[in-house]
Amino acid sequence: MKTKYFADTDTLLIQFSQRDVAETYDVNEDVLIEIDKDGRVVSMTVEHAKQQTDVNEFSYQLETA
Repeated sequence: MKTKYFADTDTLLIQFSQRDVAETYDVNEDVLIEIDKDGRVVSMTVEHAKQQTDVNEFSYQLETA
């Protein structure tokens, strides 16, 4: 999984896998979800990210059983 923030366009990209994108869905005018041919999420793009999210703070936690 990779997360990139593009300050010049205020765009946040969260890439969950490297699979080929089959379809793109608009969640709203600023959020796009891309899925593969099996319906699995490949990536999510958030335009105007500073208005939609708190891009200045990011954390990741992997919990194991």
